[in-house]
Amino acid sequence: MAIKEEIQSTIENNDVVLFMKGTRNFPQCGFSGQIVQILSYLDVPFKDVNCLETDEIRQGIKEFSDWPTIPQLYIKGEFIGGADITREMFQSGELASYLSSKGIEVKQPAKA
Repeated sequence: MAIKEEIQSTIENNDVVLFMKGTRNFPQCGFSGQIVQILSYLDVPFKDVNCLETDEIRQGIKEFSDWPTIPQLYIKGEFIGGADITREMFQSGELASYLSSKGIEVKQPAKA
């Protein structure tokens, strides 16, 4: 299967997908680790795809999304962005709202 079809299939078959450097249990870059922490904090199940496994997946995801960096977060088939965008959405509460609006249960952060 061509890499583009493989990426498309992964995104279509999983509600939340994180294309990252390393794995959820062993992130190999700080930005990937940040998104893992955010998703874990919100208690959101997600599929992690290690982009360091092959050059094909590492280049393929950049071309697929037309986004130059990894990590990349997808929710219900939609490209959300990288670490900065995800962190900003999380801090503003927008990420939890967005996930909920897509029918994905999240642990609501305690109000200060």
